[in-house]
Amino acid sequence: MTSRQPLILAIDNGTQSVRALLFDTEGNLVGKGKQELEPYFSSQPGWAEQHPDYFWDQLGLACQSLWANTDARPAQVVGVTVTTQRGTVVNLDARGKPLRPAILWLDQRHANVEGPLPGPWGWLFKVAGLEDTIARFREKTQANWIAQHQPEIWQATAHYLLLSGYLTYRLTGEFRDSTGCQVGYLPFDYRKQQWAGPRDFKWQAMPVRPDTLPKLVPPGHPLGSLTPDAAAHLGLPPGLPVIAAASDKACEILGSGGLTPNIGCMSYGTTATINATSRRYVEPTRFMPPYPSARPGYYSTEVMIYRGFWMVSWFKKEFGLREQRIAEDRGVEPEVLFDELVRSVPAGSMGLTLQPYWSPGVREPGPEAKGAVIGFGDVHTRAHLYRAILEGLAYALREGKERIEKRSGVKIDRLRVAGGGSQSDAAMQLTADVFGLPAERPHTYETSGLGAAIDAAVGLGLHPDFETAVARMTRVGQVFEPHPQTSDLYEQLYRGVYLQMYRRLQPLYRKIRQITGYPK
Repeated sequence: MTSRQPLILAIDNGTQSVRALLFDTEGNLVGKGKQELEPYFSSQPGWAEQHPDYFWDQLGLACQSLWANTDARPAQVVGVTVTTQRGTVVNLDARGKPLRPAILWLDQRHANVEGPLPGPWGWLFKVAGLEDTIARFREKTQANWIAQHQPEIWQATAHYLLLSGYLTYRLTGEFRDSTGCQVGYLPFDYRKQQWAGPRDFKWQAMPVRPDTLPKLVPPGHPLGSLTPDAAAHLGLPPGLPVIAAASDKACEILGSGGLTPNIGCMSYGTTATINATSRRYVEPTRFMPPYPSARPGYYSTEVMIYRGFWMVSWFKKEFGLREQRIAEDRGVEPEVLFDELVRSVPAGSMGLTLQPYWSPGVREPGPEAKGAVIGFGDVHTRAHLYRAILEGLAYALREGKERIEKRSGVKIDRLRVAGGGSQSDAAMQLTADVFGLPAERPHTYETSGLGAAIDAAVGLGLHPDFETAVARMTRVGQVFEPHPQTSDLYEQLYRGVYLQMYRRLQPLYRKIRQITGYPK
């Protein structure tokens, strides 16, 4: 690295940590500062909140860590970009001060919904059989809950932002955000990638006013310039351009090299997803929109398993204390021992099959869905359960792949796997075997930050277009080839058992919901 080499500072504010990442124009990570986060606090069961200023403070600490651990110099940075967790909302007053803690995407509270939407929309949704879907949308819209339970705060809200918009405001002093970040319960038109038109039903479904929303710009376009205060907070010169990126999942896809619809980009994160990027507006399920891509004007058709690798964290917390203690004694990472746990069990987990719907869905699966594990016998141990969790997640994402293929008409013939779970060789091999396709791991773990840096590189003119930037800045690292005999076993279990589970258990899930009221 030369002292004149231009660098991009990508800020990646996820759920578990915030990272300050320096990338060069070849996609090499030349500096990193990481600050672990307290993801949220809960003053009531099911709530997930965090103070907006906390995210800003931790971002500053991550930058301090970056500059203390790199040979790169702040003078080399030519631009800044931000990617964040999706769906976390912030209320600011007219002075730009937070009115209440941010409500995170993990929050489980529900607003009260009484009756259908008024006027023609209510009738249309009834005819289309979408009443329950729209009611659930209204229940989960954070703005509805705030307006109902904290009306004085809602009335004082002058700016209603996602976390990405809040950080942009702290960086630039401007109330702007990227179209690529607009994933959440907001009046956003996913097809046109702009705020919804005045006749859109979303304005009736929530109390949000247009004047409280930020101005939107596409990924790769300028959001503003670093203010002197923000520059000091980041350890950078003032006035540097801040370039729009996209949400963390969208940036992860771009940073994995997923520019075309034949590449399935999987994220093994807290939420597990499979996405395909396309110029076409392809709904993975009818009336469920594709999200904005980190490439402007493109769409990311996504199938999501809400409690994805959260289930792995849950298993480690509840059943993995032994491995964690042994890892401490050996001086190795606990993940090494968990990989050994997976390999100690044959493919198929000796018939133990898991359906990973630990949180309900909206349509596929529906709001009645629950998790299930079938096939228990006296031979099964916690190792079998751990492998069954990984297999169940892979089955669910393969089902998502097939749904995307059916809706788009394009065969997915390549897999890129990113996120924390992708660092497990056992999980990668299992994925290749379940899908019957090579599973490719990107060259860097920091794919979300890299995707944001690609947006900035194009926006700053460091690369002429996205094709060039992706070709220069991304590449495949290790590739895991499927084992034919194991893939054949998984094919039989997937077709013959897994795909039958939800349809057959759905009536029981509905009965459980009817009797217990859970899930709400």
